Amino acid sequence: MKRQISTNRLRQIAIILVEPKYPENIGASARIASNFGITELIVVSNELFDQERMLKMATHKAAHLIRRMHTCATTGQAVAPFHLVVGTTARQGRQRLPDQTPREVMAEVAPFLADNRIALMFGPESTGLSNEDLDFCQFASTIPTADFSSLNLAQAVAIHCYELYSTVHSHPFAAIPKSEFANSFDMEGMYSHIKEALNEITFLQDTNRAYWMRNIRQLLGRIHLKKKEASMIRGICRKLLWHSRQQMPVMPESPSHEKRPQ
Repeated sequence: MKRQISTNRLRQIAIILVEPKYPENIGASARIASNFGITELIVVSNELFDQERMLKMATHKAAHLIRRMHTCATTGQAVAPFHLVVGTTARQGRQRLPDQTPREVMAEVAPFLADNRIALMFGPESTGLSNEDLDFCQFASTIPTADFSSLNLAQAVAIHCYELYSTVHSHPFAAIPKSEFANSFDMEGMYSHIKEALNEITFLQDTNRAYWMRNIRQLLGRIHLKKKEASMIRGICRKLLWHSRQQMPVMPESPSHEKRPQ
């Protein structure tokens, strides 16, 4: 019974591949996901991939994942339904999320699996996830290596799926209900309102807008806001915008240039 409950929880997970280059990597990722009980695959791309090349690597056991694969035009569309997103990256930087190993990340993610949707997101083979992609993530996972940090896309998927599977089946955890948490769609709406309000009061400038919004995202992303909290912040921003715009000086109307009677 315990193993069945754990397997059901893994159905809350999706693999998101952002701009993959090779159909074979998509197929191999599908096969790995299926091996570990993950039933959803999403690809962010405008390209039409050769299904036969994907199916060849997926094998018949994961063919259903390829045939049911969702394709999205943007990363934002792909992550919208999810309450938590784990971004995988080998790159580090001051503006990036604090990186953890896959094992550390999965230990934090596991309690949310009972009734919350979670995505593991992987970037292009050549460049990995961009800063803009990682803005959608609450966790950043980096696979520790001895020297050369680059791994094949399917290898990275395998390591993360294995660590998640092992964590879910090895450690008991209390369930966290779905209804309390804002998903990515809710959070993006909130960030849009925050950005609009901070622009209005000139806190954000062209030279620092990306820096401050990235820091705000990281701060609020760590808190795991509830739906009502995200809605409350949006309400505050709307009120700030309303008051700011009420105080704007009204420009006098131009005088009428009616034609005088002759």
